[in-house]
Amino acid sequence: MRNMTAVSATMLAALLMLSASGNAQAPQKSSTLTVAGHPGEAQLVQINGKSYVEVETLARLTHGNLTFKANRTILTLPPSSSEAQLSTPQAQPSAPQAKVGFSRTFVQAGIEEMGLIREWRIAIVGAVQNNVPVSEEWASAQHRQAEKSLALASAAVSTDDDRNAFPLLSAEFSNMQKLSDLYLALSTRSTAMSPDKFDNSPLEEQILNCARGFVAMTESREFQDQPTCH
Repeated sequence: MRNMTAVSATMLAALLMLSASGNAQAPQKSSTLTVAGHPGEAQLVQINGKSYVEVETLARLTHGNLTFKANRTILTLPPSSSEAQLSTPQAQPSAPQAKVGFSRTFVQAGIEEMGLIREWRIAIVGAVQNNVPVSEEWASAQHRQAEKSLALASAAVSTDDDRNAFPLLSAEFSNMQKLSDLYLALSTRSTAMSPDKFDNSPLEEQILNCARGFVAMTESREFQDQPTCH
């Protein structure tokens, strides 16, 4: 644009010089003027070795704006495409949309965690019903296995629904640990325990209902809070 402006200014000055001289000199020869990046051409007149072009034609050729103020003639050229891009505010990147629904990886990890907790619970309840002692080492092994699976589920969180559902898994794991600790505490105080101490106990019912609610929620692919897990 600067080159265009300089050429235009020179041509304008030349034209004004021509006007000031009252066109006393007769044109010697003529040719055409083209401006790079603009279609069309303008008649170029040479007088005494100097080139002149009509300022109105130049304004039309360059899509410029010609204004007159007193004894001044002003030619305003439009900005070049590169300058227009610099002056135009860059569009701000849109905020990433929140991912909805459950991710497949999280659902798989969550179901795996619920399956391990189910096996843990069944073994505890079976030990009570059959009066079979379970060692603390065995209970610790179950705890570590379920804890590792819970960590994998945490790493699989990638959507808002995953993030909202993960605390339900954590609560289920915590409640199962309470049930296991309760069994170990009772087994150290007596050689035989009545199955009534575990059958239909509120804590066991809570674990069962939480697992059912979690599985049903993942099948619907939409997060729904499960109060029984808390």
